Amino acid sequence: MDTTQITDAPPPTPQPSVTEQKRAARGATRPGDRVFLALSRGSGILLLVIMAAIAGFLTYRASIAISKDDVNFFTAFEWNTGLVPPRFGIAVLAFGTVVSSIIAMVIAVPIAVAIALFLTHYAPRRLSGPIAYVIDLLAAVPSIVYGLWGALILVPHMNGLYGWLDDYLGWTGIFSWQGGAPRSMLTVGILLAIMILPIITNVSREVFRQTPRMNEEAALALGATRWEVVRMAVLPFGRSGVISASMLGLGRALGETMAVATVLSPTFDIQASLLDPGGGTFAQNIASKFSEASETGRDALIASGLVLFVITLLVNGAARAIIARRKEYSGANA
Repeated sequence: MDTTQITDAPPPTPQPSVTEQKRAARGATRPGDRVFLALSRGSGILLLVIMAAIAGFLTYRASIAISKDDVNFFTAFEWNTGLVPPRFGIAVLAFGTVVSSIIAMVIAVPIAVAIALFLTHYAPRRLSGPIAYVIDLLAAVPSIVYGLWGALILVPHMNGLYGWLDDYLGWTGIFSWQGGAPRSMLTVGILLAIMILPIITNVSREVFRQTPRMNEEAALALGATRWEVVRMAVLPFGRSGVISASMLGLGRALGETMAVATVLSPTFDIQASLLDPGGGTFAQNIASKFSEASETGRDALIASGLVLFVITLLVNGAARAIIARRKEYSGANA
């Protein structure tokens, strides 16, 4: 009988006691762990309490305003809170907020993803570093600075673009231009796209950097080109991150105030053409009217803020649902 295997066998691993197993099941076995667990739970509960308090306050003040409204709050095309009874509605504001945000996302997301891919997989390191630094600086620029730049630089130089769109796409009606000042939804959308571009680019860049190196090397070993590596390995891995980055940018576009108020010529009507002045957004309307509004007017503005709050929650919920459906591509599961 060979006794070598018996003498060289490792000692059996001691099994934890029943008490230790119960402590491990509870998740905290040391004082520091218990303190950290309590702080983490408390932070989560506090966040929920704050969100509930905000929703409750907005709902209460909105119910007071809507009860006094003499027209349909969701479909009216006017905002006269000084009348008795007041007449106000959010149809124009909802349309302007959604349209300007869609324009911004359509412009910003493809450009941001392209820049992020260029910085992570194409540009040399001596070039990608300075470009990334400049993008980080753009993300920190205050919105009022963007608004002043848009009013003084962007708006005066939009006539050429508006004329070109009217010449070649004016037959659609969406891009017809009557020659007025280019303070329209298209200009607002372009300015919002410039504002959210750094946010989407930075987050997408960091996500693309986390792509497993072995996935890229495996694709190269199979004879894939650089673009095929990006298409088959990088983009599927970073899809959830790009969606999250886009939702962050959309959140800023939905709630942007001063830049929109500086560039847009607000009117309470919906224009068929994106090039005609007019329209408005929730945040712009609140910022421009809150200081001079009466008590009823402020309640009406708070009611419009509640609608924006609900829209933001719905957008975030939709983003979470999309990410959950594609969780097999997320970096945490790679």
